[in-house]
Amino acid sequence: MEIKEAQARVDEWISQFEEGYWPPLTNLARLTEEVGELAREMNHRFGHKTKRPDEAEQDLAIELADVLFVLLVIANEQGIQLDEALERVLEKYRTRDSDRWTPVVG
Repeated sequence: MEIKEAQARVDEWISQFEEGYWPPLTNLARLTEEVGELAREMNHRFGHKTKRPDEAEQDLAIELADVLFVLLVIANEQGIQLDEALERVLEKYRTRDSDRWTPVVG
Protein backbone atom coordinates (compact mmCIF):
# COMPACT_ATOMS: atom_id res chain seq x y z
CA MET A 1 0.00 0.00 0.00
CA GLU A 2 1.29 3.45 -0.90
CA ILE A 3 1.53 6.06 1.85
CA LYS A 4 -0.97 8.27 0.01
CA GLU A 5 -3.45 5.38 -0.05
CA ALA A 6 -2.83 4.68 3.65
CA GLN A 7 -3.56 8.31 4.47
CA ALA A 8 -6.77 8.14 2.41
CA ARG A 9 -7.89 4.96 4.17
CA VAL A 10 -7.25 6.47 7.59
CA ASP A 11 -9.17 9.60 6.55
CA GLU A 12 -12.05 7.48 5.27
CA TRP A 13 -12.24 5.61 8.57
CA ILE A 14 -12.05 8.72 10.77
CA SER A 15 -14.48 10.68 8.59
CA GLN A 16 -17.32 8.26 9.38
CA PHE A 17 -17.46 9.61 12.96
CA GLU A 18 -18.86 12.97 14.03
CA GLU A 19 -15.89 13.58 16.32
CA GLY A 20 -13.48 13.48 13.37
CA TYR A 21 -9.83 14.20 13.98
CA TRP A 22 -8.67 14.97 17.47
CA PRO A 23 -6.77 18.20 18.16
CA PRO A 24 -3.00 18.18 17.52
CA LEU A 25 -1.89 17.89 21.15
CA THR A 26 -4.29 15.02 21.78
CA ASN A 27 -2.86 13.24 18.74
CA LEU A 28 0.64 13.87 20.05
CA ALA A 29 -0.33 12.35 23.40
CA ARG A 30 -1.75 9.35 21.56
CA LEU A 31 1.47 8.98 19.56
CA THR A 32 3.46 9.10 22.80
CA GLU A 33 1.27 6.35 24.26
CA GLU A 34 1.75 4.14 21.22
CA VAL A 35 5.52 4.71 21.13
CA GLY A 36 5.59 3.77 24.82
CA GLU A 37 3.83 0.49 24.07
CA LEU A 38 6.33 -0.19 21.28
CA ALA A 39 9.23 0.64 23.61
CA ARG A 40 7.88 -1.70 26.27
CA GLU A 41 7.65 -4.58 23.81
CA MET A 42 11.12 -3.90 22.39
CA ASN A 43 12.52 -3.77 25.92
CA HIS A 44 10.84 -7.06 26.79
CA ARG A 45 12.26 -8.73 23.69
CA PHE A 46 15.71 -7.20 23.50
CA GLY A 47 16.35 -5.26 26.69
CA HIS A 48 16.90 -6.03 30.32
CA LYS A 49 13.26 -5.83 31.38
CA THR A 50 11.76 -9.29 31.11
CA LYS A 51 8.02 -9.89 31.01
CA ARG A 52 6.18 -11.02 34.07
CA PRO A 53 4.91 -14.59 33.74
CA ASP A 54 1.30 -13.34 33.57
CA GLU A 55 1.96 -10.81 30.75
CA ALA A 56 0.75 -11.75 27.29
CA GLU A 57 3.13 -11.67 24.33
CA GLN A 58 2.47 -8.61 22.16
CA ASP A 59 2.65 -8.48 18.37
CA LEU A 60 5.59 -6.23 17.47
CA ALA A 61 4.16 -5.62 13.99
CA ILE A 62 0.89 -4.37 15.47
CA GLU A 63 2.73 -2.08 17.88
CA LEU A 64 4.66 -0.58 14.94
CA ALA A 65 1.45 -0.24 12.91
CA ASP A 66 -0.24 1.55 15.84
CA VAL A 67 2.55 4.14 15.74
CA LEU A 68 2.20 4.43 11.96
CA PHE A 69 -1.58 4.86 12.24
CA VAL A 70 -1.22 7.80 14.62
CA LEU A 71 1.47 9.35 12.41
CA LEU A 72 -0.94 9.10 9.48
CA VAL A 73 -3.66 10.70 11.59
CA ILE A 74 -1.39 13.60 12.55
CA ALA A 75 -0.33 14.10 8.92
CA ASN A 76 -3.94 14.10 7.75
CA GLU A 77 -5.08 16.48 10.45
CA GLN A 78 -2.25 18.85 9.53
CA GLY A 79 -2.73 18.53 5.76
CA ILE A 80 0.69 16.94 5.19
CA GLN A 81 1.31 14.49 2.35
CA LEU A 82 3.71 12.03 3.97
CA ASP A 83 4.87 10.49 0.68
CA GLU A 84 6.19 13.90 -0.37
CA ALA A 85 7.69 14.56 3.06
CA LEU A 86 9.39 11.16 3.05
CA GLU A 87 10.97 11.91 -0.34
CA ARG A 88 12.34 15.17 1.07
CA VAL A 89 13.71 13.52 4.20
CA LEU A 90 15.33 10.68 2.23
CA GLU A 91 17.08 13.27 0.08
CA LYS A 92 18.18 15.09 3.23
CA TYR A 93 19.73 11.92 4.65
CA ARG A 94 21.27 10.97 1.30
CA THR A 95 22.94 14.35 1.03
CA ARG A 96 23.89 14.85 4.66
CA ASP A 97 24.99 11.32 5.55
CA SER A 98 26.40 9.92 2.29
CA ASP A 99 29.96 9.87 3.66
CA ARG A 100 29.07 9.06 7.25
CA TRP A 101 29.18 5.25 7.06
CA THR A 102 31.10 2.63 5.14
CA PRO A 103 29.27 1.60 1.95
CA VAL A 104 28.55 -2.08 1.31
CA VAL A 105 30.72 -3.36 -1.53
CA GLY A 106 29.46 -5.96 -3.96
